[in-house]
Amino acid sequence: MAVGIKNIFVLLLENRSFDHMLGFSGITGTDAVNGAETQIAGLNGSESNNHLGASYFVGKPFHEPIPVDPAHEFPDVLEQLCGTQAAYERGKSYPSVNNSGFVSNYARSHSQNEGNATGDFGQIMDGFTTDQLPILNTLANSFAVCDGWHSSLPGPTFPNRLFAMGASSGGLDHSPSTWELLNWEGLDGFRYPNGSIFDALKTHYKDEAWRIYAGSDFPLVSALNGINTFDVHSINDLKIDLSAGSYPYRLTWIEPDYGDMVFGTFKGGTSQHPMDNVSDGEKLIKEVYETIRQSPLWEFSLLVVTWDEHGGFYDHVQPGNAVAPGDTKLGSKYNKYGFTFTRLGVRVPSVVISPFIPAGIIDHRVYDHSSIPRTVEEVFGLPPLTDRDSAANSVATLLNLPKARQDTPATLLPHIPPKKSAATVPTGSNTVDSGNLPLFLHIAMRHELALSHPRQRMAVLNRAQSVKTKAQAAQYLAEITDRVGAAKSHNHG
Repeated sequence: MAVGIKNIFVLLLENRSFDHMLGFSGITGTDAVNGAETQIAGLNGSESNNHLGASYFVGKPFHEPIPVDPAHEFPDVLEQLCGTQAAYERGKSYPSVNNSGFVSNYARSHSQNEGNATGDFGQIMDGFTTDQLPILNTLANSFAVCDGWHSSLPGPTFPNRLFAMGASSGGLDHSPSTWELLNWEGLDGFRYPNGSIFDALKTHYKDEAWRIYAGSDFPLVSALNGINTFDVHSINDLKIDLSAGSYPYRLTWIEPDYGDMVFGTFKGGTSQHPMDNVSDGEKLIKEVYETIRQSPLWEFSLLVVTWDEHGGFYDHVQPGNAVAPGDTKLGSKYNKYGFTFTRLGVRVPSVVISPFIPAGIIDHRVYDHSSIPRTVEEVFGLPPLTDRDSAANSVATLLNLPKARQDTPATLLPHIPPKKSAATVPTGSNTVDSGNLPLFLHIAMRHELALSHPRQRMAVLNRAQSVKTKAQAAQYLAEITDRVGAAKSHNHG
């Protein structure tokens, strides 16, 4: 066990690339491997993309919110990484990567969503300054920042989150539709061929295996088989639970509030989704860190803060090759594009926090989200789930101090409330079959099943299938939120 670590915490946020968040930070420190002085692999200002004869250079500061959600489905990331003429042949190697198509792809997204072909397309190249992200930068300087952490595949949110929870997506290489979720998973949730890290911990540690906290009743972890509505606890309870004196859970999984899930703006949440602000996500990071730091668990804890994928934002580092999980065959039911999972996705920010990590560590080694289950396995003596986590680096090697530091910050800078953005305006298609909304509706259906008599399974399924518009989706999610709240209040009473 790594330096007596008993509790691993993971906070997984949304849709930001490394260069977008930390590329202009200029962080210097100590190389995690050789102890030499080093600098973060960020931007020098010369990086650019060309689009329709114009050059778009990286710049700062980033002016939020961005008006259009940058695309990041598999074909979009293919263009971003390989250029406008790139094509992916099913079952073959990923094309040559040059990170040249971020602006062109964002321009297309802007045209499709805003109805015109003009706009500030260079915004997709811009990054935050250190004073815009004081919490993230303070933690990166106070502990370890990983500048070689990539999303697990060049694609969207859900398959990347699946890698974080099971070192595989079961072959999934896209955002599943409502039809796909119902026909693939039925009513029982996503199943990994080899199980999830939650399954593995449960087998070995029973009731002391894991605990889940979330900012809403619809965390994406709830899409997994074996996770039900009563397994999800309000993030507001985290501080109370950690201060109770007895907290036996090996893995604590934390998800943000996703805000506006129906129209896909995610405004009003804490996930740092591109169409919302980063400030409320900074507040969440601050609260999670300070809760652990000020609890009796601090000297036994490891916290990983990372983002599920890049959200379409520019990053200059070319993703390298990856080990395929090896748990599914090419062309499985989830494998829409025939992706082989032998190429990593775009870099994302990642900070690793523990009193056993020296300040100012910069880790240039390659990680991806399967490093999360790999770390859990190494710390708690579990076998790997797939070939991907078997080959992955564990962040437990960063915990190399013989005793806990006494100089770690107990509190971080005060949270500065953001300027209020305009209210969400429904735009685009009214279908519920876009983005992550099918997942949230599927999770709501699974919550309703958990709250219903088994004889009502068909009625619950029919009710979920009757949701066809975003207005109906909003009503359904609100109804399930009320039911979940009432059921949990009754249980606590």
